[in-house]
Amino acid sequence: MTLAKLFYTIVLITAPGLSFGEGKVVDTPYQPQKVLYDFYFDHPQKINSALYWLRSLINTLGEEPYSFSPEALNIKVVIHGTEIVTVIKKNYPKYKDAVDRMRYYASLGVEFKVCGLAAKDYDYQPKDFQDFIQIVPSAMTELAHWQNQGYALIAPNIMDKRFSIEEIR
Repeated sequence: MTLAKLFYTIVLITAPGLSFGEGKVVDTPYQPQKVLYDFYFDHPQKINSALYWLRSLINTLGEEPYSFSPEALNIKVVIHGTEIVTVIKKNYPKYKDAVDRMRYYASLGVEFKVCGLAAKDYDYQPKDFQDFIQIVPSAMTELAHWQNQGYALIAPNIMDKRFSIEEIR
């Protein structure tokens, strides 16, 4: 019998009686953060899921044990995919929930920036955008600029949900 087979045999024989304890909650000593979100999605509705990524950061750092005020967080969101249509005034009824959430985050100091090149591709003018939107020359130059200023880049990977939590639990 090889050493590997012996090891697996021992594990299989003793495993039913082993106790591994339980997980531990850890309070990582976070500091105020500078974060740059890159929103570039293939479907406008995916912005709703991406905004949960933002919520996860803001809520975690705003609650105990961290209790950072919104002013202590430097968060920027660069929008340059199909989700650009969500921040157009005439589309507000269709994307109301997302726009209201973004407006709330903007009131906390989050900056929402739209790629000027993408805006031109969609034939949008500055007057077409919600009032909390900043139009920047290019998403690529904006992303590079803020990363060079020490911002951590987060690019949400939003997948299509195929199973409920109950189905995979």
